[in-house]
Amino acid sequence: MASKPHIIGKLDIYFKKECLAIFVDGCFWHGCKKCGHVPKSNTKFWALKIQRNRDRDQLTSKALTSKGTRVLRFWEHQLKENLETCVAQVQHILARKPH
Repeated sequence: MASKPHIIGKLDIYFKKECLAIFVDGCFWHGCKKCGHVPKSNTKFWALKIQRNRDRDQLTSKALTSKGTRVLRFWEHQLKENLETCVAQVQHILARKPH
């Protein structure tokens, strides 16, 4: 694993040689459809905050892929529920050569 590239976004893991960026998105903060939620108090604020996070995630992924970086995103619950599948996805991507 190497240092993170100078790009937008906060990568959780970056493999420079393999051009692979990995993000772990928190279910609450990034609006997971399965287990995320908007709090009942201050609903307007939280709905807007979560949507801005989702929009930023999409822009970050597009910016990375436009520079040739492969992007994997996992939900927090995916790691908790089935870490082995997530690791297998990472291994599969790492086994393929970047474009």
